[in-house]
Amino acid sequence: MATQWVLLEVFQALNEVPFYHIFLEVGLLMWILWLIFHKSYNPKELEQLTDFEKEKLIEEWTPEPLVGNVAQNHPSLKPRMVSGKAGKFINVDGHYCLNMATHNYLGFVGNKDIEESAIKTLQKYGVGSCGPRGFYGTVDVHLDLEDRLTEFMKMEEAVVYSYGFSTIASAIPAYAKRGDVIFVDENVNFAIQKGLDASRSKIRFFKHNDMVDLERLLMDQAALDKKNPKKAQVTRRFLIVEGIYMNSGNICPLPELVELRKKYRLRIFVDESISFATLGDHGRGVTEYYNIPREEVDMISCSMEWSMATIGGFCVGSSFVVEHQRLSGLGYCFSASLPPLLAAAAITSLDIMEKDPTLFKKLQQQCQLVHKALSTLPLFILQGDPDSPVKHLYLRNPPNCTNHEFNLLSKIADFCIEHGIAVVTAAYLQTEKFTPRNSIRVTVNNMLTGDEINNVAVVLEKASSEVL
Repeated sequence: MATQWVLLEVFQALNEVPFYHIFLEVGLLMWILWLIFHKSYNPKELEQLTDFEKEKLIEEWTPEPLVGNVAQNHPSLKPRMVSGKAGKFINVDGHYCLNMATHNYLGFVGNKDIEESAIKTLQKYGVGSCGPRGFYGTVDVHLDLEDRLTEFMKMEEAVVYSYGFSTIASAIPAYAKRGDVIFVDENVNFAIQKGLDASRSKIRFFKHNDMVDLERLLMDQAALDKKNPKKAQVTRRFLIVEGIYMNSGNICPLPELVELRKKYRLRIFVDESISFATLGDHGRGVTEYYNIPREEVDMISCSMEWSMATIGGFCVGSSFVVEHQRLSGLGYCFSASLPPLLAAAAITSLDIMEKDPTLFKKLQQQCQLVHKALSTLPLFILQGDPDSPVKHLYLRNPPNCTNHEFNLLSKIADFCIEHGIAVVTAAYLQTEKFTPRNSIRVTVNNMLTGDEINNVAVVLEKASSEVL
């Protein structure tokens, strides 16, 4: 009886529904069934190729090269063979050289205490966790290192990354997003450039260390904000610089940058990959060098791969700022954690730095001596701050062709290596925003003697005279 009532209600509903509605539903149902059961082609109707035709197609097919056309003078086609540790001295292509090429500012490469600490940690924890920090990748050594870095830098909190390049490249997009504005020096390193790309923010480049040009851009942005105050309220503004620029060796004018940050309400990030453990009485970087409270800088990022004889990087700042990276820093969330042995090596490096702060004063003295010696070279123009451990030598009278200039510098570097001084031509990628001019990059360490520094200048002068 109930079934009859249900059928009666269905028929009554169909009578009340317009005919075109029923027709449309039936049509849609039939179209869906046709899509499910209809085949777009009949396999039997496909044309079958003969064996001869298959072989001919295979012979005619030309695979695309994995690598495009490469210039014959490309550095990758002439690799150098380095044997042994890259300490004060280095073996390059069989030549025993004084190392003025690698970033071993404090001479920690080959340090016995650091090596023993790494070996003991390796025996206890193994090579690595093979997992990110948030997913079974954190061990007590990581936490100890973060605590030590926080204490050393006198900040609230630190976060450790497993690779120096990914530190700043992950930190920037963790905060800056689409719609934000980033003001950045045009001479920043490639890791910062990759972080800028990942942020998808509006990038405004200012001339290298030119505060007048930077304020001009800030004034332009302030004028735009006045025209659209609603948008300005949700637009965040960042200022990103390096403590010491890898591509020039110059120190950033941090006091002026801090004043502009206050005036135009910016968030300032400083990459101290080179200035960390090289500037300041205690090696705390450019903030200590200028005696500026570290609270004036929103975030400091550093690579541990230059001064600390290990791998990885870290960011320090307030807990509010740094803690955000544990959930948003791509290199922190999705990369395997730093191997414990490398974290232990970093801790030992910090121990040495804290026990003997004279290391930094000695390094700055050596930087000044090298700067003075290189400034006398008649065929070169020296760039870099006297206190910077990174310096660049440019040809005083460069040729019009960039490739020719690079070839001349490479020949000078080859001559130096053959005569016991290891230097390198600065290498840049074609995808960089502002490719710097070709140069010979010279690095300084605190193990150099006065006679060795003078010999470096003598060999460079002979090389330039011989080649040019």
